[in-house]
Amino acid sequence: MSSLLSQLTRLHEEGHRLDLPDMLSDASFADADRTAEAAVLIAVTDQANPGVILTQRPTTMRDHPGQVAFPGGKLDAGEDAVAAALREAEEELALDRRHVQLVGITDQYQTGTGFNITPVLGVIPPDLPLVAEAREVESWFEAPLSLLMDPRNWTKHSVHWRGADRQYLEMDYQGYRIWGVTAAILFNLSRRLAWMEQIDG
Repeated sequence: MSSLLSQLTRLHEEGHRLDLPDMLSDASFADADRTAEAAVLIAVTDQANPGVILTQRPTTMRDHPGQVAFPGGKLDAGEDAVAAALREAEEELALDRRHVQLVGITDQYQTGTGFNITPVLGVIPPDLPLVAEAREVESWFEAPLSLLMDPRNWTKHSVHWRGADRQYLEMDYQGYRIWGVTAAILFNLSRRLAWMEQIDG
């Protein structure tokens, strides 16, 4: 087991023993008539300065067009979240599931567009020859884990949506706007892992 995998596994286990209040969710905005189970892969690269693999969705997509996202999608019949996340990463980025060392699942996120998303955390080797599947991924990039896990780097915003004020987080990284669901999942994960406390401590 690599040192990063060991560290993330320990932090994941410790963090999920805690009862953390006020985790981010859009459950109050969810459309009860359109709900689907989905999963995403939070793939962390195993290197001195770990990164997280993120994608830019094409503007032609039905759901969340043009947004930065994790590899992922709806669960197929008979799949669990882990199987779906690994399959979607293979389909979207040619990320062979054999390269993914699983850490575990983290807090489910309910979106306002009707998805119950289960994030799956895993570690992958650096510099894999990832290839974007053009119909599902416009481009992909790697953002530093320490940047994403630092709450001080996120800007808070509010927008009036579906009759109520919705709070959301946002960050710009090399021209990519990371916000909405992806930002919320990362922020929730940062609370579970307490990653910056490990670095600053």
